[in-house]
Amino acid sequence: MKHTIWTRPIYYIIAFLFASISLYPIILMILSSFKPSAEIFMSPLAFPKSFSLDTYRNLLDQIPFMTYFYNSVFVSVVSVLLILITTSLAAFYIARYTFWWNNIMFFFFLMGMMIPIKLGIVPLFLLMKDLGLTNSLWSLIMMYTAQGIPLSILILTGFFRTMPVELEEAARIDGASDLRILWNVVLPLMRPALGTVMIINFISAWNDFFFPLIFISDEMKKTIPVGMMKLFGEYSADWGALFAGLTLSSLPMIILFFIASKQFMEGLTAGAVK
Repeated sequence: MKHTIWTRPIYYIIAFLFASISLYPIILMILSSFKPSAEIFMSPLAFPKSFSLDTYRNLLDQIPFMTYFYNSVFVSVVSVLLILITTSLAAFYIARYTFWWNNIMFFFFLMGMMIPIKLGIVPLFLLMKDLGLTNSLWSLIMMYTAQGIPLSILILTGFFRTMPVELEEAARIDGASDLRILWNVVLPLMRPALGTVMIINFISAWNDFFFPLIFISDEMKKTIPVGMMKLFGEYSADWGALFAGLTLSSLPMIILFFIASKQFMEGLTAGAVK
């Protein structure tokens, strides 16, 4: 008991230090978003002299940021929805049906994690060109969906196999179909794994710079990472507007993590403790 009383404050102090180190770059980014470029260079670690929104106005004047923001939201949300729908169906099939080809199919999906998708950028670009999807947001959606399926299959299949089969058998005895069992019985219990898949794939699609740079050339169809490159000039950059854009672009990920952080942590530790 005495050992617990003395060690618990130490754990709290260590946790506070780690939290402070993790939050410091975010706080510094937010504070820098209220500073002009000259003040950022003169006092990068200090509080802004005045909390003015001029940097945010400059951001909206220099680039169509809200268009980039909408494009990023559309691409990320649709990609995540497609990943959740396809991988939940595939993982349920692999985990619950015993056919001889199930392990082969599971290994086929996992091969997508072994081979980097960027190695095939030339044939992928030619494929998108033949399909008429170059310079279209749907080309990004297809790429992010294909890129996120392997890891999502791995997470959801492992989670499905830890769930008791008796619940599904009881629903099947009551006359429920497989899709109804998946929708009404299984998926509500899968929220930790689904939250993990959602956060991982949303962040991956939101922050991606490579595929929008390759497939998108229309200025009004660019996403935030590529669109904000216009803030960098040949000899200088508007760092105040850049930090303002980074602050605005990080808000959806911060909000998403706060909403689904509990499910995310439960999904990562699922199966670790009986």
